[in-house]
Amino acid sequence: MESVTAPSSTASPASRFADTPRERPRSQSLSESHRRQWENVLLDVVERQSTSQLFLAYLAMIVLCGGVYWLVGLSPYHGLSAGGIPVEMNLRGLATAIYFSFVTATSVGYGDVVPVGAVRIIAVAEAVTGLLIFGAVIAKFVSRRQDEIVREIHRVTFEERLDRVQTNLHLVLSELQAVAMMCDDGTCRPERISARLESAALVFAGELRAIHALLHRPQQAPEEAVLGAILASLAASLHELCELLGYLPAGFSRSPTLEATLKTLARLADEICGECVPQVYTPALTVWMDRIQEIARKIA
Repeated sequence: MESVTAPSSTASPASRFADTPRERPRSQSLSESHRRQWENVLLDVVERQSTSQLFLAYLAMIVLCGGVYWLVGLSPYHGLSAGGIPVEMNLRGLATAIYFSFVTATSVGYGDVVPVGAVRIIAVAEAVTGLLIFGAVIAKFVSRRQDEIVREIHRVTFEERLDRVQTNLHLVLSELQAVAMMCDDGTCRPERISARLESAALVFAGELRAIHALLHRPQQAPEEAVLGAILASLAASLHELCELLGYLPAGFSRSPTLEATLKTLARLADEICGECVPQVYTPALTVWMDRIQEIARKIA
């Protein structure tokens, strides 16, 4: 007769651990999420406060804690002690309490006035809070200086990009004039003219996109003189391109790329003069804007 082994009522440790839901990691993740939320809220509150507000809060905490130290001195077992003698409950004692509060908040700790009893808990809390607020004030000063440096870097970069755009527009104009000279000779093949014209048009479209991006930054608009120079170069380049398209040699056929690029040029030039130029500059630059839009419609 074969013996039948009954299944064990107790599972192995490995199987018990495998069947147990992972509650601990979930609880840890939830606590971590709540902690981060509180940190973000605290950082947002500090960030919204100005440097003067934080400094005033620092001074208000010192005065408030000084008053608490002085009032707690009504108890015979708690309060402040100066030279082993409890601080008196008068104006001189209040000044001593505020002095102790200031020394505690700055973490100097001369030791001439010491807390007694439960006041030590308040002193420790004030010291920690004072260090945090003072650190926030220092961080505000550092952040302000960093913001100034970043703004200066952005300004220099913006001006360099404007200079680069003007230089590239002059190069485009020179290239278009060179292509026009090739057309005047009558000895150059249309394929070579098409390649150089297409290349110049693509570079021209790229510079128009750069101008479009630079002028769509209302927080950092270019100076009127710089913008006028850019529009003048743009008008000259568009005029040269329009003239070149009018006397291309016989047998010249526009490629699909050139056709699409010319449409892009016309659209970007119209948008720059119609939407991107700041309204404060519009009266002084109306002549250039009208000329650019007129040439752009001819090219389109």
